[in-house]
Amino acid sequence: MARATEDQTEGNPTIQAEGTPVFTERPAWHAVGKGWRHLHGSVSGAGLSFEWHNFTVRQELNWGQSFHPGTVEVCLNREGNGRVALNKREAAFTPLTIGFYRRGGEELPATRQANQQHQFLTVEMSFDFLRRHLGESVNSLHPLVRDVVSGQSEKSAVAPTTRLTTRQLQLLASLRQAPVLAMAQSVWYQAKAMELAAELFFIAQDDQELFCHRQQRLSVERVEKVVALLRERLANPPTLEEIGQAAGCSPFYLSRTFSAATGRTIPQYVRQLRMERAAELLRSGRFNVTEAALEVGYSSLSHFSQAFHDTFGCCPGLYPLRTPTQKSSLKRRR
Repeated sequence: MARATEDQTEGNPTIQAEGTPVFTERPAWHAVGKGWRHLHGSVSGAGLSFEWHNFTVRQELNWGQSFHPGTVEVCLNREGNGRVALNKREAAFTPLTIGFYRRGGEELPATRQANQQHQFLTVEMSFDFLRRHLGESVNSLHPLVRDVVSGQSEKSAVAPTTRLTTRQLQLLASLRQAPVLAMAQSVWYQAKAMELAAELFFIAQDDQELFCHRQQRLSVERVEKVVALLRERLANPPTLEEIGQAAGCSPFYLSRTFSAATGRTIPQYVRQLRMERAAELLRSGRFNVTEAALEVGYSSLSHFSQAFHDTFGCCPGLYPLRTPTQKSSLKRRR
């Protein structure tokens, strides 16, 4: 009996042998519309697919519905909080994290939180793709990948996340827009997939860690501390000296590290956090514009309005009218 499988490049079904159910991830992204963008490849064709996501959802999103059976997916998470969990194992995708998980025959529960800006890139690699390219290195692979390549297990599984390195953030940015001619993109994207596989799927012997990797890890840990501190003191941000003391390094070095890792200066990042929090308050319907501005540390309403407009493209007074709750309230007043 034949079956249809989605061709991600064109979005049209193709017929293959074997009587297994059709799989398509498009219903999973129906709620986000253009917030989901296919970049390159096809799981059912080349065994490789790259996708970019940039969206906000009003309700918790069942992210797991997008995972193709028979793949290992890498997620480079820039913004927003996601979770993949199975059998007491969990990958917590907080901002600036990277991780991978295996989707076998059973569903892999995963969610994305509501009322947050989510920005992340995923790379799906089919089991066949991994076997073709990593078969000779099976003994050096992470157990989650090794089981597939060696044929020991194809069940769903989850690996813990780690912090995105500066180099991985740069890679994420380049993957969104391939810097090569269209005719060379298949080669380029496959090379980038193997680059990620080399970084993530291999394990060091005897817990050895290269010096450069250790320095990168320390840098992202510092950035994580800074982001946590900024979130805690959003209305009254700490000084650069206070942040440096908390992170355990000089303010000058911290500024350079933070900008390289996030693509923003610390003041720019503070403003982004403030605007996201203000938008959340306005969407709740429990805060007016003035109250939201004061809650995130703005004493000047004009400065708040300008910053909000720069971030979301509209003034804060109009923003909440986009939500279902506010629209219903507006209709009742009319």
